Amino acid sequence: MRAIAYLRVSTEEQGDSRAGIDAQEETIRAEIAHRGWTLTDVRVDVASGKSLRKRDELGRTLRDLAAGEADVLVVAKLDRLSRSVMDFAAIMETAKGEGWSIVVLDMDVDMTTSMGELVANIMISLAQWERRVIGERTKAALAVVKSRGTPLGRRSNVDPETLRLIRILRDGGRSYQGIADALTREGVDTAQGGKWHAATVRKLYQVNA
Repeated sequence: MRAIAYLRVSTEEQGDSRAGIDAQEETIRAEIAHRGWTLTDVRVDVASGKSLRKRDELGRTLRDLAAGEADVLVVAKLDRLSRSVMDFAAIMETAKGEGWSIVVLDMDVDMTTSMGELVANIMISLAQWERRVIGERTKAALAVVKSRGTPLGRRSNVDPETLRLIRILRDGGRSYQGIADALTREGVDTAQGGKWHAATVRKLYQVNA
């Protein structure tokens, strides 16, 4: 079994990144040696765990796994790969579809075993259900916002349903820019007219969270 080790430290941890990286790598190397697998490479990102975006080494790793360059992705801790259950389930869904596996050592998630495959299927199903629920809530909230036609902008002028929609989208993993684009695309006006901006959405979300 050919394995790629993926390590991550956050930007806040960067000052002590070597210690954090060394600990993760030591744990992974020991487990791979115990299983008799071959470690083909070690990939490291210094990035936030809140999103899969801006993590170049993870992106390269996923592309290599898809291309058959390795059989399994190994991480020491789940939060090194993702802090979002939906993001993690999406990666597992990709792995299942492309024929490679994920092993998360601190959670005993191991897609190379039948039990691990069962756990992966459950998490994927739950994430799919959650995405459907979020989609339905988003659609309903957006319909209310559009029907009221309330000009929106500063906090005092923001309709509660629009704030609710922003919370739904953000809590569902959408970026601030993604939310701004969605509001603009669906014709939800700002107080000044024109497009929504990520900074405006961020401020509304943080103030009203």
